[in-house]
Amino acid sequence: MPALLPPPRTGAARLLDPRHLTRVEDGERLHALLWRPGPGWRMASSAVLGGGIAERAWVLNAQVAHGYRRTDPARHLAGLARAAGARGPGVGLMTAADVSAHGRARDGGAEALATAGVSVRGWAAAPEECAGGAALPGTVNIVAALPVALSDAALVNAVMTATEAKVQALLDAGLDCSGTPTDAVCVAARSPRDGAEIHAFAGPRSEWGSRLARAVHGAVRAALPTPL
Repeated sequence: MPALLPPPRTGAARLLDPRHLTRVEDGERLHALLWRPGPGWRMASSAVLGGGIAERAWVLNAQVAHGYRRTDPARHLAGLARAAGARGPGVGLMTAADVSAHGRARDGGAEALATAGVSVRGWAAAPEECAGGAALPGTVNIVAALPVALSDAALVNAVMTATEAKVQALLDAGLDCSGTPTDAVCVAARSPRDGAEIHAFAGPRSEWGSRLARAVHGAVRAALPTPL
């Protein structure tokens, strides 16, 4: 597999600070974003690789070609991460959108990064006759980070909050949809430490949930292509 080559890093340091990677695959130049925060992070994700709630060391959001036909996306993502030097367990997301055109936002210590391909979109509660069939990997992918520890329930709550904020951003952008059939989310929070507070809530009116919601909303709005 060709090596992933990072460009020079610029800009101020951030909590959520991914490397921009490029590769050539099947004759096409594709991009990826790799965030390696290191140890001490728990993540809740719906991603095809590393989903669920667990300690994770990295997050990869990889662009794939339109018409993606591989049947082993988790293995594909794991190979891309290894080629970029990521080690240990991680989270892998994919999309046909150009991830170099991502959006990001910060609010009170919460940070979010989103990539948005919305050419294939609709409402979650679609009529049954519209629910089947293969979906193209257009995808709104969201990666968010909070500098505090959350309980398991709060991590699940944070995923809900991020999803609600995504839908709000889509509606505010004038899109008549709740997302795409392949949207994915990953929320990272600090692992619990002795003596440190573990937050039990991350709903949109909680301290950290409200910050998360505003960060995700801003990141999705910034990631949406213009004009739509």
